[in-house]
Amino acid sequence: QVQLVESGGGLVQAGGSLRLSCAASGRTFSSLAMGWFRQAPGKEREFVGAISWSGAIPDYRDSVKGRFIISRDNALSTVYLQMNSLKPEDTAVYYCAARRRGTIRAENIAYDYWGQGTQVTVSS
Repeated sequence: QVQLVESGGGLVQAGGSLRLSCAASGRTFSSLAMGWFRQAPGKEREFVGAISWSGAIPDYRDSVKGRFIISRDNALSTVYLQMNSLKPEDTAVYYCAARRRGTIRAENIAYDYWGQGTQVTVSS
C-alpha cells in the first residue's frame, strides 16, 4: 500500500508559479512511476505529466509542455510539479498518483494509488 499526500496548491495570478509536492509512504518509492493529473469542475480528470522510476525523460500533456516540470527526490520519497507561466485554464484540483510498474503511462486506470488532491486556482 502507498499513501500519497499533496501540498503546495493555492491561489496565484496568471503568469505566476506554484510548486506542488507529493510525499509518498508505505512502499519503496524509487520503484514507482509517479503521475500528476488534474480535474477542473465539470470536466474529466486528465493527465498532466509523469515521471518514471528512474526519473528519466518525463512526459507531459501538450498544453503544459515548456511550462510545467516534474521531478522526483527518491531520498525524500517526494515528487514535485513545478508550474510556471500559469494560465486560468490550469485551474483544477491536482492529484498525485503512483504506479507499481515503473514506466510512464497517461491513462488514469494505469495508476494504483492516488492522493486526495490539492486545489490550484489561477486568476486572470
